[in-house]
Amino acid sequence: MTSDLFRRADFENFVLGLPAVTLVHQWRDDSVAKVGGKIFSLFDRDDGEVWFKASPMAFAVLPDTPGIRPAPYFARAGWLAVSRSSGMTQEDLAAHIREAHRLVVARLPRRIRSELQLT
Repeated sequence: MTSDLFRRADFENFVLGLPAVTLVHQWRDDSVAKVGGKIFSLFDRDDGEVWFKASPMAFAVLPDTPGIRPAPYFARAGWLAVSRSSGMTQEDLAAHIREAHRLVVARLPRRIRSELQLT
């Protein structure tokens, strides 16, 4: 992967390439990626961290890695915050973001998935 998902523009371009994604700037002007109106990932403008909804296994294992922590305010819903210092590769980060998208899509009501052509 040639982009650097720890740069805001690259993060935004990547998430907008996933099916039925919208991108908004909210809170402190963070880049917030949504599908069906539900957040699955964000770029923290202040810290340059990438946050995402994690699978249960990733949420259990990855916080043991330096530079990866439960995401503030979102941890109760199984979110992680990954800093550039974590050493996570762009390919792995992209895979986690894709999985976050998949996890959120799976929880959308069937009607919304159908409207978004995600069935």
